[in-house]
Amino acid sequence: MELGIGIGWRPEIADEVEALAGIDWVEAVAENLCADHLPDSLVRLRERGVRVVPHGVALGLGGADRPDPVRLASLAARAELLGTPLVTEHIAFVRAGGPLTASPRLEAGHLLPVPRTRDALDVLCENVRIAQESLPVPLALENIAALITWPGEELTEGQFLAELVERTGVRLLIDVANLHTNHVNLGQDPAKALDELPVEAIAYVHVAGGVEKNGVWHDTHAHPVTAPVLDVLAELRSRVDPPGVLLERDDAFPPAGELAGELDAIRATLRRAAPPTRGPGAAPGVGSASASASASASASASASASASGEDPCRAVRGGDRPPVAPAPAGSRDRTAVAQAALLSALVAGTPAPEGFDHRRLRVQSRALAAKRADVVAKVAPELPEILGDGYRAAFLAYADGRPMSGGYRRDALDFAEHVLIAGGPADPAARRRLTYWWQDRAGARPPRRGTRLIRAARAVLVGR
Repeated sequence: MELGIGIGWRPEIADEVEALAGIDWVEAVAENLCADHLPDSLVRLRERGVRVVPHGVALGLGGADRPDPVRLASLAARAELLGTPLVTEHIAFVRAGGPLTASPRLEAGHLLPVPRTRDALDVLCENVRIAQESLPVPLALENIAALITWPGEELTEGQFLAELVERTGVRLLIDVANLHTNHVNLGQDPAKALDELPVEAIAYVHVAGGVEKNGVWHDTHAHPVTAPVLDVLAELRSRVDPPGVLLERDDAFPPAGELAGELDAIRATLRRAAPPTRGPGAAPGVGSASASASASASASASASASASGEDPCRAVRGGDRPPVAPAPAGSRDRTAVAQAALLSALVAGTPAPEGFDHRRLRVQSRALAAKRADVVAKVAPELPEILGDGYRAAFLAYADGRPMSGGYRRDALDFAEHVLIAGGPADPAARRRLTYWWQDRAGARPPRRGTRLIRAARAVLVGR
């Protein structure tokens, strides 16, 4: 399946994306789309023949729990609405705790790395097969960037991905910026990872920018793509002609001219890194799916399918493979305990699990809190407007030791409630505005917490 050159569609740059020349497809965050209708910009792009691929961020397929049927149904509905050729998600966990550990459910608010162990791989494979059976189109999974590594890992990233593909037939979304991030932060060699993973299983590639601070690379998606990231893209292109390559940008959006320049740099990198052609029948132009790459993918998938007695056509298309066996007894429980302990240390201030780098855990914890602050500011832009320059410091103080309990909108309400109960903001006019904002959105609340806030709100409004 050929995709070509694409860009991440975001509402903030919808007009710029529509105006960019040479865009073959776009990717949209699945959770930001309504299940029953599309933004006008995406409708216009689809009418022009531009494909739209939904990119999920909330399934948590690497988590200890089996995938949530409601989330899977939501992703499937978006795939149907878009008429997409595939959907994508991440090899990550985003929540932990709950019934498997008899502990409170914790939300990370971001993607966290799965331990590369046999237990975690068994759980991931079963979760992937559950997802594949629930989706109307093939699934591709993305490698993530990490600030921390798990102790006692049994597989390299390339080995982990290769076995995942072999056992499930899932496609891969390879993010070369994340390979670079893991090189800087964890010392993992991108070339070795590319050597070990099945490049013929690649559905498409992500390219994104980041920034290095105090020796740690932050995969921000808010900075220009750097030369080292393009070098990793060149490494990948020297091995395979990817069916699609997409530029991601999620914040600090530049003018359209700069986006076009980054896309041109990606195209130039793909051209320079392409292996020499070998006469008649060689692969066509760089930046699109080549005949040789497609043949390699088909041959590899067919060989794997034949060895297991499966229908080769179904294996190539990522179709109806026989269900894999459930994860071995104890795998989910052990994975659940390990992930809950790590996430609790990161978001609830509990002691760090044995074997982790405590300094890196602090970096990861601060990054998660900063991510929460940024997303809440987007979900509820009135909050930074009301609180002004004090918003970020106030939110980070609130988030310290207070895990998310119900998504970012709930987080915004809980933060506003926390500020009001604490007597803030100091400015009376700002306090009145925040009170009205909270009252307008909060709805019914448990009496234990709501009573205090209602009394505080009444006192403010009476004293106007």
